Amino acid sequence: MSYFDYEEYGRRPSKLSYFLVALVASIIGGIVALTLAPTLLGPNNFLGLNPPPGLNQPQLPEISGGSLDVSPVVLIAEQVGPTVVGVSNRGRVQDFFGGTSVEERGSGSGVIIDDRGYIVTNYHVIEKASEILISLADGRKIEAELVGSDPRTDLAVLKVNAKDLPVAVLGDSTKIKTGELVVAIGNPLGIEFARSVTVGVVSATDRTLTIGDRQFSLIQTDAAINPGNSGGALVNSQGHVIGINSAKLVISGVEGMGFAIPISDAKPIIDELISKGYVSRPYLGIAGTVVDELTAKQMGVSEGIVVRQLVAAGPAHKAGLKEMDIITAVDGQTVKNFNDLTNILEKHKPGDQINVAIERDGEKLEIPLILGELPRD
Repeated sequence: MSYFDYEEYGRRPSKLSYFLVALVASIIGGIVALTLAPTLLGPNNFLGLNPPPGLNQPQLPEISGGSLDVSPVVLIAEQVGPTVVGVSNRGRVQDFFGGTSVEERGSGSGVIIDDRGYIVTNYHVIEKASEILISLADGRKIEAELVGSDPRTDLAVLKVNAKDLPVAVLGDSTKIKTGELVVAIGNPLGIEFARSVTVGVVSATDRTLTIGDRQFSLIQTDAAINPGNSGGALVNSQGHVIGINSAKLVISGVEGMGFAIPISDAKPIIDELISKGYVSRPYLGIAGTVVDELTAKQMGVSEGIVVRQLVAAGPAHKAGLKEMDIITAVDGQTVKNFNDLTNILEKHKPGDQINVAIERDGEKLEIPLILGELPRD
């Protein structure tokens, strides 16, 4: 029988028939899988919506009616949104005839942190305010009392006399990680856009930003933060406030760079403002000048801060420091400029003892010193 015998060839299945059978079988199998998988696995598992084990994320709620709402942002907005308030900075202005009236000079946001009526916001939101008016989510407008403020950290605490206030849960900003989901809630451009919600990620956990003559350690996020958001909440996926929105870097051509004060840094400041009305900080009682690397080489001395003036009966004076001493280290940590010195001192409280390393006439000394309390203006 030849290879091309038509009768034998007709009885042998062709490659095309094999392919058609396989195609039909795969289509039927796919339809069966699509029909049974949601029943066997549940809709969330089937669509791959549940996070893998170990991720610190909230469980999705049961969805009724077969619809899927997989975004935690909805729950965050419902839970935290009512705790964010509008803060109106109102000042007295004089009219043409010599009379005075109260007008809004600016507005921002705040977060209710205690059911007794305490609200945290930014200092710059309420700076120089004659009156402060709070707009609550339920429509109430209540005048607030300034409990205390701290320009150095751009924080302030207000208080309203009101009942049935929703309260935000404060989280732990030391545990946040770059890339995790965050939601910013505030009042951009005023009360007309109250409790606007924007979504992003943590772009960086510890950014140093200089505003004026102060340095801030901030959380960086790409969640949109606009004028009026200042003092509002930066919230993680668990609905916990992990930052107070504080500033937006505005540079031509740059987008998606917002900043918030880490709540773990803010908590002790807030507690002290509530208990004392101000923040108690340590100080040395000196005025000085930085000796940079070039000057140090030219003069044949060490880098550091040269003492130019001592406050009479101040901590440094009592400890025995003298003018022209060069402070080179504190508690074993090198001091080359005032930022170094400030960062070290801010880890202490008034009354703490520190060891100050100095250079005096070419001799290296270490002097124990009891920190005083920074005088308030």
